[in-house]
Amino acid sequence: MSAEWYSWWPALNATLNGCTAVLILVGYRYIRQRNITAHRYTMLTAFGVALLFLASYLAYHSIVGTTRFTGTGWIRPVYFFILISHTVLAAVVVPLAVLAVVFGLRDRRRAHRAVVRWLWPMWLYVSVTGVLIYFMLYHWYPQRP
Repeated sequence: MSAEWYSWWPALNATLNGCTAVLILVGYRYIRQRNITAHRYTMLTAFGVALLFLASYLAYHSIVGTTRFTGTGWIRPVYFFILISHTVLAAVVVPLAVLAVVFGLRDRRRAHRAVVRWLWPMWLYVSVTGVLIYFMLYHWYPQRP
């Protein structure tokens, strides 16, 4: 199979990550304005986009495998710090996001707030660094042919 057929996939994943980050920020703004209905729909959309990203990411890497970082010098430890922190926090975000959605939909506001206090900055970090990792791997330090 030709490698070109899936060359668009990392950009799709980065776009989904970026959309998630924007939705998280918009959802935060809605809740600060006490617009619970808009907050709920925005955050459920963010959760849905994040699930779509996760499915797409897993499918892509099950076909392609890992992508090696080609940067050298000072950027290499920076990249791996971002990648490792991104990966660890992404694993934490998944169950916390599920809890936040469940508590929110059940109108358990105190529990929802307790989870989201930790989830919100982690989820935003994971979404933004996902886009950053994409640029580092595919644009700034791409694979050599």
